[in-house]
Amino acid sequence: MFPLLLLVTAIVSIVIYLRTDNDIFALLAVGMSVSCLIWGLVIAHWSVHLLALLALLFIGRPVAVATVSTRDQ
Repeated sequence: MFPLLLLVTAIVSIVIYLRTDNDIFALLAVGMSVSCLIWGLVIAHWSVHLLALLALLFIGRPVAVATVSTRDQ
């Protein structure tokens, strides 16, 4: 339950960061979200770490948006 609370806190901090114009509140929101994500990963069960590793392994390579071609003119 506690890792889920940390994840929700990190998401709320990111939303606050996106909605604020003041630099200090943006900095506090980023710091809070980073610390909550780190502590959430530290106390998470090993199965969560295994699922994250499998997700990283099975993510496909990004498709190139543009290609550079050299032509002899």
